[in-house]
Amino acid sequence: MPYWLLKSEPAVYGIDHLAARPRGTDRWDGVRNYQARNFLRAMRRGDRAFLYHSSCSRPGIVGIVRIVREAYPDPTAFDPGDPGYDPRSTPEAPRWYAVDVQLERRLPRVITLAELREAGGLEGLALLRRGNRLSVMPVTPGHWRRILALLEERPG
Repeated sequence: MPYWLLKSEPAVYGIDHLAARPRGTDRWDGVRNYQARNFLRAMRRGDRAFLYHSSCSRPGIVGIVRIVREAYPDPTAFDPGDPGYDPRSTPEAPRWYAVDVQLERRLPRVITLAELREAGGLEGLALLRRGNRLSVMPVTPGHWRRILALLEERPG
């Protein structure tokens, strides 16, 4: 799939953090769910993803990133001082992976979760499934186009 959605809590790591990195590029790490990990491993260089802020006062899509480095072992899993440390993951047999992302652009406004729920044409979007807590998920080309069209429908 060429399109994805990456969720993050903006207080922990949000679009401002990514924008502050050299060339707006950083490692997307710390994923500790097997299904989300498998999605990371399926990403290819050049794929694009929505950056979604979660667990905040106004959850929603805030930007677009591009995958600039395909999946590689997540070094945070090997660091005993990191909250994502996993003693069962080793460099020889990694369990967890990361990708590098580059900020392509901030959206001119947040496309809120409430707006996504109200919009037509997003049936089946993983983000809108009840109980979905994945931090990495695929987005179909049709959903990608529909979400971007929301920017034109409700400006500013």
